[in-house]
Amino acid sequence: MPIVHVNVWKGFGEERVKVLIQKITQAFVDLGVPQHAVEIVVHEIPKTHWGVGGEPASEKLPDAGPK
Repeated sequence: MPIVHVNVWKGFGEERVKVLIQKITQAFVDLGVPQHAVEIVVHEIPKTHWGVGGEPASEKLPDAGPK
């Protein structure tokens, strides 16, 4: 069944990850997939390792997202 990988900036937060997992799972349940069959993997990536427009997100978007 579905395995969903989600990439977010490091510091997204445990509570927000929990809500994200619940809501993504519910989207699949709404499509008829059994809840127990849905797997979500959340990857937290430092902004220094995430490129946007040829620059690290930490430089290009210093005020965006968690710090």
